[in-house]
Amino acid sequence: MLNIVLHEPEIPANTGNIGRTCVAAGARLHLIEPLGFRINEKALKRAGLDYWDKLDVQVYDDYPDFLRKNPDAKIYMATTKAKHTYTEVSYEPDCYLMFGKESAGIPEEILIEHPDTAVRIPMVGDIRSLNLGNSVAIILYEALRQNRFSSMKMEGELHRLHWQQER
Repeated sequence: MLNIVLHEPEIPANTGNIGRTCVAAGARLHLIEPLGFRINEKALKRAGLDYWDKLDVQVYDDYPDFLRKNPDAKIYMATTKAKHTYTEVSYEPDCYLMFGKESAGIPEEILIEHPDTAVRIPMVGDIRSLNLGNSVAIILYEALRQNRFSSMKMEGELHRLHWQQER
């Protein structure tokens, strides 16, 4: 199972959207405190729609607490400061994809310890960053693709009509 780690997320709607993405992707969500909202906040659950009760979520007091409880975690850190793009690494099926808070990203004191597993999403010009939910989705689905979308539904069904049979 892939793991999404949010280090001190600030915006409940982003975390709610990421929670919904985790449910759809079969990923576990890890939240490292302090959070910029209460875990039972209405905006968080509204963004996660009716999926929040299906979410596998763990909350940690701080980053050292997260490391203590996940001692063997292979962590890829998403940051605009990385030398490698997110497509240049091979993601293990049980790895951790870590993202920083919306206003500042992952602290450089943490990043400096992980130069080989820090990854970036390429962008044009001087744009500071993408939305946190978009960044999570981009990298999570690359990791899922690399792992051949293991255990995921691969075909869709129409509601009223039917796909034509292939010839």
